[in-house]
This record gives sequence, C-alpha cells and structure tokens, in this order.
Amino acid sequence: MTQYMTAEDLFAHVQKMPSKERIKFFSLIAINAFQDPSYTHEQVFGHLRNATFSAEEAAEFLEVSIPTLRRYVQSGKLKPTSMIGRSQLFSSDDLRLLKLKISKE
Repeated sequence: MTQYMTAEDLFAHVQKMPSKERIKFFSLIAINAFQDPSYTHEQVFGHLRNATFSAEEAAEFLEVSIPTLRRYVQSGKLKPTSMIGRSQLFSSDDLRLLKLKISKE
C-alpha cells in the first residue's frame, strides 16, 4: 500500500526548507506543472498579494544583496510596512513596484 504525503504535510515541509532549496523546488514546479498557458499570474501568485516579506526574502525577490536592500530603505525607495522588534517587513506590492522601477533603470 502506497502512502502519500498530504498537502498540509508537504506545505509544512516546504516552509522548513532553506530559501535556496525552496527556490529550486518552486522552479521545478513552475517548469513542470504550470506549462498550461491558461494559468494567469493571479492564479499562481495571487495568494501573495497581501503577504509581507522579511528583509532577506525581500532582497531575494528584488535579486539584490541585503546591503543594497538597506540602501533602498535608507534612501526612501522602499519603506517597511511594519516592524517586529528590530525586523522590518515589506509588502509584496511595494516590492513589486520597486522591482519594476529597478528593471527600467
């Protein structure tokens, strides 16, 4: 008898992965599972619309180093949406807009 991992178990496991492994994992999924052109950006990433990202995750998303992310914050190009202790959190909308601006420079 074959046992399967539930979606909840898989999600919990993925959350524990180092970020580089998560990137590889989701890249494999994107390459192999989302080849159907009828999927929209909203269908695939819509659940992240209201998500917040840590500084490390924000830097990964922007494809910049942490020091560069900090410079964006110091210069006012990016503002944290909230603070938890000393940790800054950034909105996905703000990151998406900044990424568009960066790509046009």
